[in-house]
Amino acid sequence: MTARQQDTSLQDAIWEGSIPLEIRLSPSECRVYDQADSYLIQYPRLSYLPFLLPRLRAFFASFLINPDVASHEGWFSYEDLPLKWHYPLGLLYDLFSAAQPAHDGSSNRGDRSPSSQQQSSTLPWRLTLHFGDWPADQLVQPDAEGKVLHDAFINSVKEADFLRNGTAKGIMSLSKNDSTQLWTAVQERMCGFCCGEPQFFQNGAANNKRATQNTKLLYAQGAPLRHIPMKVYLPSTPSASTPSSGHLRIVQALVTPFVQGGKEAQTIGTALHALLPALFPSRRTPILARPVLHGAVVPMSALIEGLMREAAYLDGWLHVGLVMMG
Repeated sequence: MTARQQDTSLQDAIWEGSIPLEIRLSPSECRVYDQADSYLIQYPRLSYLPFLLPRLRAFFASFLINPDVASHEGWFSYEDLPLKWHYPLGLLYDLFSAAQPAHDGSSNRGDRSPSSQQQSSTLPWRLTLHFGDWPADQLVQPDAEGKVLHDAFINSVKEADFLRNGTAKGIMSLSKNDSTQLWTAVQERMCGFCCGEPQFFQNGAANNKRATQNTKLLYAQGAPLRHIPMKVYLPSTPSASTPSSGHLRIVQALVTPFVQGGKEAQTIGTALHALLPALFPSRRTPILARPVLHGAVVPMSALIEGLMREAAYLDGWLHVGLVMMG
């Protein structure tokens, strides 16, 4: 297999990745004493949970104590922790499910084919759906038209574009049709997958839309790559200011494609060593923590520019979780 074929295979595996979900209506909002039936679905790792709300509202309609709630009022929790709706499902699962990430050659990133007993115990991932008591101190509430969700995604894309190219002209200069196609591809990633149309995404319209717009953004104006859009998520202890934030610390800094001096290509190991030297004292060997992307442990030698081009999330970011060792 050639390097290009390997890259394409990786992109396809990421694009097709999914996680089985079991979604239950919050008992406090259910008029049935022994709870409503669960909603089961195999959901794309790259997609966002709010896209599920209209069908969940319809599914649980007959069980709701308050039948007048709107679908956009719904929110999700895992073990009483409100889940941030602007995080992709795969990132949420990697951060909070406690599933062990896949290693080199092991099975499919802990989603379709769990490779350990612990992974099996986390699947399907059991989430709770709420329509009341919105946690306003932790989550921004979306609107009925979906504009808040759209704007959050586009703003993330703009920030990633600015970091890559030193300007946001790439996303700003997209035609209205291109911009619409980009958002449509994100939405269709969920709809076609859940409707049983895998070929649509392997070689079809949504994948082509995504690839076309990503190419325009990644290679905007032929300018040299300046920085890699990367956020690192690591567990932290709660504080007085953030007592229920999910206990995550997000680390973000300017990560260049080459290490200082410009002669050596930046790897995930060199980047993490620079960002978090206490957790990553070695650039080559994980000692205290491992980087995880799309449910798999990332080799410390992986070139970070290659990861950006082949394994970024739909918003253009590398969302890297950390799993502590030992």
